Amino acid sequence: MMTRIFGLLSVLLMLMAASTASMADSAQEMLSAGRIDDAIAQLNGRLSAAPSDAESSNLLCRAYYALDDWDRAESSCRKAVALDPDNSRFHLWLGRVYGEKADRANFLSAARLATKVRGEFERAVQLNPKDVEARLDLAEFYVAAPGVMGGGEQKAREQAQYIAALSPGREHWVYARIAEQKKDAATAEREYHQYIDLSHGDAEAWLNLALFLRRQKRLDEMEQAVVKLSQSRITKPDVLVEAAAMLNRAGRNYSLATELLESYLAAGPVEAAPAFRARYLLGALREKQGDKAGAAQEYRASLALVRNFGTAQQALNRVAH
Repeated sequence: MMTRIFGLLSVLLMLMAASTASMADSAQEMLSAGRIDDAIAQLNGRLSAAPSDAESSNLLCRAYYALDDWDRAESSCRKAVALDPDNSRFHLWLGRVYGEKADRANFLSAARLATKVRGEFERAVQLNPKDVEARLDLAEFYVAAPGVMGGGEQKAREQAQYIAALSPGREHWVYARIAEQKKDAATAEREYHQYIDLSHGDAEAWLNLALFLRRQKRLDEMEQAVVKLSQSRITKPDVLVEAAAMLNRAGRNYSLATELLESYLAAGPVEAAPAFRARYLLGALREKQGDKAGAAQEYRASLALVRNFGTAQQALNRVAH
């Protein structure tokens, strides 16, 4: 009898584990598709039934991150780290949340948060030394933060050396950012071109050159770089959205920006560039080009994914009358 009971319990436990994995995968798919409201509803339901599910807590953090809801994102990410302190990605996401909060805080709060950012990124790298994204985030922190907060050029260069072995070319992004920080535009530009060459013209490398040219107010060259981007190999689809947003902010080539977004959405969105924001941006571009009906359609599509996205609602109210 006891054998049968233990057997039944084993089956039930396996079913529960399978259910947990299935729901987490489903939430991940929702995040990738930009269905943030659906993802949050599902994850909150899952966590009500299984509060110790670290993966669901991390996914919930990322859903709130997509909404710029930093306090809720922090709470969920901290819970994920507490439940699984040896998970590198959980530390990385918590560090990113602290970074976003630091960017919006007063000086004293920013200094306190910067220490937390550094701690989480360093822990992420320690737990998974081969995580290129974690090393890039840590290098960016070292470049931007003053020495009193744990930053420093030499630390950033050390990260670049590790990155070189993992992702040839991207180390030069670190060197370029160091040069920009030192107001050495000529060296920065050379490094961005090195990144392009070593990545064999990857679209992400062209994006970073375009962003540099935008910061230098060299808008004609920025636009040319985005054209090159549109013709290049795309390994990270979110670069299409970033490039479109850059053209929109600069008031340049709305038709190309529209094409980039249409290509992105047709191929299938990714978590790094939530579809609800891409749809809103596409609506804004259509509106600027005089297509109010098309703009309204995109704003409605954005609100279908995140019903409380106030910016899209305001824009819809503007074009629908």
